[in-house]
Amino acid sequence: MKCPNCHKNGSRVVDSRPADNGHAIRRRRECEQCGYRFTTFERVEVTPLLVIKKNGTREEFQREKLLRGIVRAAEKRPVGIDEITEIVDKVENKLRSVGGTEVSSQLIGEYVMKILADVDEVAYIRYASVYREFKDMHAFADELRELMDREENNSKD
Repeated sequence: MKCPNCHKNGSRVVDSRPADNGHAIRRRRECEQCGYRFTTFERVEVTPLLVIKKNGTREEFQREKLLRGIVRAAEKRPVGIDEITEIVDKVENKLRSVGGTEVSSQLIGEYVMKILADVDEVAYIRYASVYREFKDMHAFADELRELMDREENNSKD
């Protein structure tokens, strides 16, 4: 690695330790030419994930945006921020494991709703009402019936 002081190649690692909650490695290096010490960080390079929105536009996947949506759906419900963060982690990991660099917003919504249905039914209905853009009470009632049918089928198993 090139020294930031003398710009010569060649350094040795003096110290190495985890950083950023285990998502990076912090290395102290020493230049073999001038003895200057400097710090480098090693991180996994994550390929940007693009979301294809309903109108066809593309934007970079924003974890925070997904987190805010789920927090809003779970407002005043017994769902803690740690559990919500875990949901976001699961969804993001699932999206990245599918491969590719683009994913539809519909797929994201379906993943979230599948997890939320098992975590908190009210949060699920709230999220679904925004995601599915219920036009009237009938659409809302249909979704509720579907959730109740799933619950019945799960209790029979």
